[in-house]
Amino acid sequence: MSKRQTEGVGTLRPAPVEYGAAVDRYLAAADLGSASRRVYRISLHGWAWPLVDRRAPTGRERRGAHPPVVPLNLLDDPEAPDRLQRGLADRATAAQPRTLARELACLRAATAWWLAQGWITTDPASGLTPPTPCPEPAPPPSGASTAARAIAADPERARAALALRAPLRELTLWHLLHESRAPVEQALALDIDHLDLPGRRTKERAVGPLSWGPGTARLLPMLLAGRTAGPVFITDRRAPATTPAADRCPVTGRGRLSYRRVAELFTAATRPLDPAGRGWTLLVLRDRVHRNRPVPR
Repeated sequence: MSKRQTEGVGTLRPAPVEYGAAVDRYLAAADLGSASRRVYRISLHGWAWPLVDRRAPTGRERRGAHPPVVPLNLLDDPEAPDRLQRGLADRATAAQPRTLARELACLRAATAWWLAQGWITTDPASGLTPPTPCPEPAPPPSGASTAARAIAADPERARAALALRAPLRELTLWHLLHESRAPVEQALALDIDHLDLPGRRTKERAVGPLSWGPGTARLLPMLLAGRTAGPVFITDRRAPATTPAADRCPVTGRGRLSYRRVAELFTAATRPLDPAGRGWTLLVLRDRVHRNRPVPR
């Protein structure tokens, strides 16, 4: 064990009062490279939010967000493990399993070190477990009852989701999925030159025939303002250089939005609407009985 790793062990240095200061002292003592230290700092700061029952920022906001001031003794609160477990479940909607496992490992390493210093008396991270992903429900069979199909497409839930205050990109896609009854993959494959905006439908050369209603017709022109080519739905960040030109916006350099990201955003956005607190899947936007009906030309 290196000198930096053993700093404070056996000497029981006075405990810092604040969680952020404890993070700084842990990272100063840890035998980590500069890149790993940066990753640990971002991960550990992210855990400050659930400790005070607040949702952590996601996406680009996460890296630059200033964590709340948290007393270190909150880690000894009997409710701390439950708060962290809720934070873990919330983070699971926006992070890949590998990222989630890494962030949990960062927390466990830090709390174990703080426990060894005598700064906390219990380890609230020791029993945390990543939530088991909920599989996407299978489509109802062709002979399913009306009640079974209603579970897959609940009009009340769809209306509640479409009434949410959400970014323009998400609202446009949700309206398109709801009004066109298209599979998500088909909607995400759309390019701007596939669209017949006045006709509220796709052109002949599109990935498949689609039509939409007034909600999508109102939002699409705002979403596409300043862009005349490339994918309709694009990411928040510029695409990697290896991204095919067909999947990159020639104006902004951003890439085509992925199914996984769309599903994560919808589940996170609808969590406050779900009595179970898990959020909904994109199935609530689609009438699966008629989603493949042909569009008249």
